[in-house]
Amino acid sequence: MIRIILIGYMGAGKTTVGKALAADLGVTFYDLDWYITMRYHRSVSEIFAERGEEGFRDLEQRMLHEVAEFENVVVSCGGGTPCFFDNMAYMNSLAETVYLKATPDVLAMHLRMGKGKRPLLEGKSPEELEDYIREMLVAREPFYTQAKHTIDVSLLDTASKIQDSVRLIRATLNL
Repeated sequence: MIRIILIGYMGAGKTTVGKALAADLGVTFYDLDWYITMRYHRSVSEIFAERGEEGFRDLEQRMLHEVAEFENVVVSCGGGTPCFFDNMAYMNSLAETVYLKATPDVLAMHLRMGKGKRPLLEGKSPEELEDYIREMLVAREPFYTQAKHTIDVSLLDTASKIQDSVRLIRATLNL
């Protein structure tokens, strides 16, 4: 049985690498934010607006407890998921947890390349974006480093670099 949970800051490549890893392993991929969106028929932004962060984090924890029980899966979590409740301890108790670690400049580059809207980042200059990422990493790193494994990811701007990350994760997990 395979159960892998990917964590890290937004833009680290959790969804991109997660999809490729799941396909490579022949298992199902779940993005926790997408799972929440499909279950509640609301975007994460809409849920935040309706319930506030506390309400969203409570919902997120319940959905994490659901998907983390699935077998033969790769799950990517939102960047904040590990930082609330006992989520990291819970994930570590059920799965191989992998922190996709990237430098602030790489995260900023991924976020600029990304197609999705990130309300927290709108209107920020490149310098403001990197400063914001640095601040957030200081706060979140203590949670992220509780993962069983840490993989340094570089700029994931080509299919071969994504596959290199997949191979590194597989080697680290002996899969």
